[in-house]
Amino acid sequence: MITVHHLNNSRSQRVLWMLEELEVPYEIQRYERDPETMLAPESLKEVHPLGKSPVITDGDLVVAESGAIIEYLAHTYGKDTMLPEGGGQAWLDYTYWLHYAEGSLMPPLVMRLVFEKVKTSPMPFFVKPVAKGIADKTNQMFLGPMIRTHLDFVESHLAKNTWFLGDNLSAADIQMSFPLEASVARGIVGSNRPHITTWVERVHARPAYQKALEKGGEYDFA
Repeated sequence: MITVHHLNNSRSQRVLWMLEELEVPYEIQRYERDPETMLAPESLKEVHPLGKSPVITDGDLVVAESGAIIEYLAHTYGKDTMLPEGGGQAWLDYTYWLHYAEGSLMPPLVMRLVFEKVKTSPMPFFVKPVAKGIADKTNQMFLGPMIRTHLDFVESHLAKNTWFLGDNLSAADIQMSFPLEASVARGIVGSNRPHITTWVERVHARPAYQKALEKGGEYDFA
C-alpha cells in the first residue's frame, strides 16, 4: 500500500491527484504547517531527512521530490495511461514539461512570493520603506519580466494543445498543475492568458482531481 505523506497546501496535492487518476489504492499520513512560519513540522524528517513534502512510501521504498514521485508512479502504475508511447518527440516533450515545472517555472514564482512577504513582514519602521523598495524593484525589473516570459511561453503552447502532450492527459500535466494553479490563484495569470486559465479549469473539473481534493483537505489553489 502506498502512503502519501501529505502536507496541507503543498505540492503533495498533485500526488493525490495522480493516484486518483491511476486508481491506485493509497493512504494519507497528514502533516500540518506551522501557522506562524508556514513550514512543515519536524515530524516529516522522520520520513525523509529534508523534512519536505511530498514524500511517498511504497512498501520498503521511500520516494521524495515531486518530479521523482510522479515519474515513479507513471512508470510503475501508469505506463498505458500517463506516459507517451515509445520514444521520439513525444517522449522528449513529456520529459521537458515534467522537469520544466520545478526547474524553470517555479523558481521565479517562489522568489516573487518571498519578496511579496518581505513587504508585509514585521520590521523596524525605518527599515520598512527600504525593504519595500528593494522588493518592488526586484519584482518589477527582474522577476516580473521573467515570469511573463515563462507564462507567455506556456500560454502559446496551450493555445495549440488541450493537454501538455496534446489530446490526452499525462504525468506532465500533473506536474505542471501546481505552478499554474498558483499563478491563476494569485492573479499572476489574468484574462490576457485565457488558455492557461481554461487549462486550470479543465484540471479542476476532472473527477479524479475532485476526489483527491476531498481526501487531501485544505488547498488554497483549487
